[in-house]
Amino acid sequence: MAIATMVSRITGFGWKLMLGWIVGINVVQDSFTIANTLPNIIFELLLGGVLASIVVPLLVRSHDDPDGGQTYTNRLLTVGMVGLAVATAIAVALAPVFTGIYIDDSTGKANPELATAFAYLLLPEILFYGLFALLSAILQARQVFGPTAWAPVVNNLVVMVTLVVYAIVPGKISLDPVRMGDAKLLVLGIGVTLGIVVQAFILFPALKRIGFRFQWTWGFDARLREFGGLALWILGYVLISQVGMVITQRVLTAGDEGGVSIYSNAWLLFQLPYGVIGVSLLTAILPRMSRAAADNDIPKLVDDLSTGSRLSAVMLIPISAVLTVCGVAIGVGLFFAGETQLDDAQRLGTALAFSAFGLLPYALVMLQLRVFYAMKDARTPTLIMIVMTAVKIPLLYMCGALVSPAQVVVGVMLVNSLTFVVGAVLGQMWLWVRLGNLHSKKVIAVIAKSVAAGVAGILAAWLIARLLLPGPIASMGRAWLVLIVQGLVAGLVTVGALVAMRVPELKPATTRIARLVRRG
Repeated sequence: MAIATMVSRITGFGWKLMLGWIVGINVVQDSFTIANTLPNIIFELLLGGVLASIVVPLLVRSHDDPDGGQTYTNRLLTVGMVGLAVATAIAVALAPVFTGIYIDDSTGKANPELATAFAYLLLPEILFYGLFALLSAILQARQVFGPTAWAPVVNNLVVMVTLVVYAIVPGKISLDPVRMGDAKLLVLGIGVTLGIVVQAFILFPALKRIGFRFQWTWGFDARLREFGGLALWILGYVLISQVGMVITQRVLTAGDEGGVSIYSNAWLLFQLPYGVIGVSLLTAILPRMSRAAADNDIPKLVDDLSTGSRLSAVMLIPISAVLTVCGVAIGVGLFFAGETQLDDAQRLGTALAFSAFGLLPYALVMLQLRVFYAMKDARTPTLIMIVMTAVKIPLLYMCGALVSPAQVVVGVMLVNSLTFVVGAVLGQMWLWVRLGNLHSKKVIAVIAKSVAAGVAGILAAWLIARLLLPGPIASMGRAWLVLIVQGLVAGLVTVGALVAMRVPELKPATTRIARLVRRG
């Protein structure tokens, strides 16, 4: 699963790179990115968070039914798919409304008509996201994880092929007026939707192997009522988080052209270390926390939370140091090719560098959420999200008002990271109230040492660049040279400082990384 997750993240990032090279960081990619985000948002509101926290446990319990849960599973699929089909049809009909909510065209930098055209082609993904999620839940309830983990890789490969076809097809997408019949528009919209369709249908052979056969089964099962309150709080969490996303997108679309695309790619790069390293390496800790919460073993739960927090600090702060000092080199080295201009690649790298400090707070927020959900507490995460969003929205509007249009995206990424700092502190305080002593002194000591080591790494890498590689980063070749030199220096100095300070968590962290590499 760790390998599949890594390959999925890499191939997902790969097609985003191709999109930048082939389409460019411009109003076309902005419009596509907004439209392609809508199905994910609507699906999360309809089913996403509820599925992860509620449906899988319900399916596991249904295995005790006389028929092994076959009827219950078919009923759940029937109700779910009909509901998703209706929601998809409504969403497609309301495509102009959704794009109007997410786009601020007051400055004339956005193209709502093009975003709406893409949305008509991409919103049908909602149905297939839902189908994939429901089928994945059935497989996970039977302890089958491989097909679910690898299916997104196939989706990413379909999108890559789509982008190659897009590059081959002659002509350009018309911006004024927007034409639904444009070949490139149709190729990009239909091809990306096809990737989600394939991702869902590729699970059917796995379902066949476990003996599951679908039959339309109508009716409502009373067991769903047991989790109704929990579902409402999770839905509230998703809804509030999307309020922040709406404001983010509106501030970006009112700024300079390409802001949405730069934000999307910088955010993807920001999450990549956590997705590849944090999730994979903390997988062993999360089930233990769930078991401890189920057994009401508070000391064990606190110990696992403390261990996860300290390991996160040791693993992710060195990466934050590298991203901070090498941000511009990463942006230019990865994106300055094809249709992407140098200024846009540099802006992307700058946005990444300014937000890199938020990587550990982001990981801590994700860890804390899992502790709350393990305790069957969906209310507190929602309340924390309300506070985070209340902090975030005024800061976002300040970016739009005070920062130059070209640098709005840098400010928005900075605000994101500051919001995660607020969330991590608030979550720790709330857990302290609930659980008592959280070994906070140990956690703070490790974070402080890791930050000191990271600062040393940043300073050393900056000094090396000033002495050996002076001048702007204006080409892909130079960007990779700077990235390799500064990245190695920042990483080695940071880890070396952690070793010199005898941080005990360094050994288990490096052991887990070594195991992951060997498995790869």
